[in-house]
Amino acid sequence: MKKTAKIKHAPKCDLNAELQFLMADAKAGAWARKTEFTKRGDGGWRRRVVRADGTVEKDEVIPAGASAQVARAGTGLSQAQFARLIGVSLRTLQEWEQGRKKPSGPASALLRIVASNPEVVVALR
Repeated sequence: MKKTAKIKHAPKCDLNAELQFLMADAKAGAWARKTEFTKRGDGGWRRRVVRADGTVEKDEVIPAGASAQVARAGTGLSQAQFARLIGVSLRTLQEWEQGRKKPSGPASALLRIVASNPEVVVALR
């Protein structure tokens, strides 16, 4: 007679309860990490990503020439929020920021305006 092995199952987890817990944190304003932007004297920006426990995850300088990054840094908005406000897709903004694509003439002009005066876009919110 052949012996069959018992299959071990992972303990059941309550995904609904876990999702409700995470949603309550989000509604309460709890955050896991936060991005802080500080303007530098040379026209660039310093970007620090800080975790909720205070540890610095990333600390970098965005040079003044990186137009899409500098423009968004001045507003303090997320990529998704900034892309929506200026009327481009999130993917397009990401490609501009990562240097894979360059903004067209009108888009480049808009980014220069926003970089020099971030309140313009923030006022549109």
